[in-house]
Amino acid sequence: MAPSMDFSDWWAKEIRSGTPVVVTMQNPNYSVLEIDGPDAAAFPPADKGRGKNAKQVTWVLLLKAHRAVGCVAWLAAGLWSLLGALKKRVFLGQGCSTESDKPGKGGLLFRFLRGFLALSIAMLALEMIAYWKGWHFKKPNLQLPESLHMPETTEIQGWMHNAYLCWLAFRSNYIAYPIQVLSNFCIVLFMIQSLDRMILCLGCFWIKLKKIKPTIDGDPFKADDVESSGSEYPMVLIQIPMCNEREVYEQSISAACQIDWPRDRVLVQVLDDSNDETIMLLIRAEVSKWSQRGVNIVYRHRLVRTGYKAGNLKSAMSCDYVKDYEFVAIFDADFTPNPDFLKKTIPHFKGNPELGLVQARWSFVNKDENLLTRLQNINLCFHFEVEQQVNGVFLNFFGFNGTAGVWRIKALEDSGGWLERTTVEDMDIAVRAHLNGWKFIFLNDVKVLCEVPESYEAYRKQQHRWHSGPMQLFRLCLPAILKSKISVWKKANLVLLFFLLRKLILPFYSFTLFCVILPLSMFVPEAELPLWVICYIPVIMSFLNILPAPRSFPFIVPYLLFENTMSVTKFNAMVVGLFQLGSSYEWIVTKKAGRSSESDLLVAAERHLKPVGHLQLHRGVSESELMEVNKLKDQQQEAPPPPPAKRGNQIYKKELALALLLLTAAVRSLLSAQGIHFYFLLFQGVSFLLVGLDLIGEQMV
Repeated sequence: MAPSMDFSDWWAKEIRSGTPVVVTMQNPNYSVLEIDGPDAAAFPPADKGRGKNAKQVTWVLLLKAHRAVGCVAWLAAGLWSLLGALKKRVFLGQGCSTESDKPGKGGLLFRFLRGFLALSIAMLALEMIAYWKGWHFKKPNLQLPESLHMPETTEIQGWMHNAYLCWLAFRSNYIAYPIQVLSNFCIVLFMIQSLDRMILCLGCFWIKLKKIKPTIDGDPFKADDVESSGSEYPMVLIQIPMCNEREVYEQSISAACQIDWPRDRVLVQVLDDSNDETIMLLIRAEVSKWSQRGVNIVYRHRLVRTGYKAGNLKSAMSCDYVKDYEFVAIFDADFTPNPDFLKKTIPHFKGNPELGLVQARWSFVNKDENLLTRLQNINLCFHFEVEQQVNGVFLNFFGFNGTAGVWRIKALEDSGGWLERTTVEDMDIAVRAHLNGWKFIFLNDVKVLCEVPESYEAYRKQQHRWHSGPMQLFRLCLPAILKSKISVWKKANLVLLFFLLRKLILPFYSFTLFCVILPLSMFVPEAELPLWVICYIPVIMSFLNILPAPRSFPFIVPYLLFENTMSVTKFNAMVVGLFQLGSSYEWIVTKKAGRSSESDLLVAAERHLKPVGHLQLHRGVSESELMEVNKLKDQQQEAPPPPPAKRGNQIYKKELALALLLLTAAVRSLLSAQGIHFYFLLFQGVSFLLVGLDLIGEQMV
């Protein structure tokens, strides 16, 4: 039901029965007398309850009033802060910028949402007039035209009443049925996806119960012989692709150079695509520092950044010396592997010639930084703990995560190497390697430290790439999947589960069901969604998602709301990738904060502010590099650098339009006394409002 304002329960008395008891307190102001027996009728009826004198009742009322005032004050403070942010960011525009709606970047979707919002406001105005005029039917049942009992002509009260009755008949005859069909279709997809998630969770539970995990037979290395050059240590290439990674270049290069492996059997490639000369100089100096310490490390820079990360890796694999190496480990710039990483991954290849990839798990150093990072941690923990582990154990196939993995170079070459046709080159090579018969292993107990985006802007761009790229890849590789020689079961798993169900259907039904059909059903109540679709099943699915991260249980409600909020970004990205629109091949490097560990936050801040002129040069730095540093210092002295431009928070128009749409639908549901629908629409609308104003995650101003 709608929110109730009945507070009578606060003063409800608890009926007690028992033997006659007389309690006299030392303080003469308190005297409690309770009598239960045949003489009880001599007392007034009010004394049958628990005895309370005036002071006790007063204290109880004061306590309850204190709680009520505290709750109201908390809500008022939150509302005041929200209104202040709304005024500052929307009306005054202080420190904010609005996302662009270029063709292919969601402009069509925003126009649809804007039109839907205008129509909803018009329908709400009509329903409000009908409600105050007494025309409103509390629970209409207009599923069939003949079930609509139109009033007699004499009962029609003017042209407006007649127009409202015509609207009721029109929505019952022409609008309710298609909405109900689309709703049922989305509910079926919702149930299929929920069943898939439950099966994955059962598979993870079975793995935990039986303690199934990849094992290594014997000790593949000789004890206390790390520097030996025997056959126990194969030749390994370590690649670190990066692009303008000022915040994290130092920690990633340092971690890679400290990996415990014979120095004559490992080579570190720093693959720099930076276009900032200052950052290029810093990275080159860092490489020179480790080179002088005896580490086998090289620096590569491309003048033209074609193909993004795939082009960078492809260019590095074309070097002549790569043929001398058997395996390649790949780490993104914000990943810091432990020194024993290769010793925990390379041995799995021994005696397993069909194994092409060993993938390690990610671990996040900034997962508790803000609410956004906590919610990301829930999703990624489920992805690694459940999806990757179950698919690795039972299918020997999963999507390569692009980093923290070791490839057999022969598997890369047999699968066609790195291709520049999509922005998800990691998934592309994984699918092609699977079609060529290579197997994958996921190591859930080998973790590599990294960080998740701390601002919603960075997270949104990352999710756009992660959801548009798979659809783009699906269009390209579908013919190869159908023509491949793998079994029919593996083809069905790739097409139906890996691509369609988890990459296409999930964002489609999530956006359509909860952001379009649900608010629309408030204005067309003949197509109302069942309660279990809105409440019970989503809560159960959210509970399953949080199981791999038990510390996140207090965030189950924000997680559910935020996942629905992100559906608009994921749906837009899915459509862009599926239909090859303008931004389907757009790669924006995710902003990093440089948090290699919890204790390095201050060091990271100092490193970010460190001027290039104070760069410490190590012995052995080339003369050209020294000249570049001196030249840069002279330029800085001649012209002081301009003050850094402050980057403000974004205003996301699609999210704001959906916020107003859902809040409008919440008001309409309040008229019909639909309790669960009202609360869901209210909280979901507030969630969209917070995201649209960029009030979640790192704040820039």
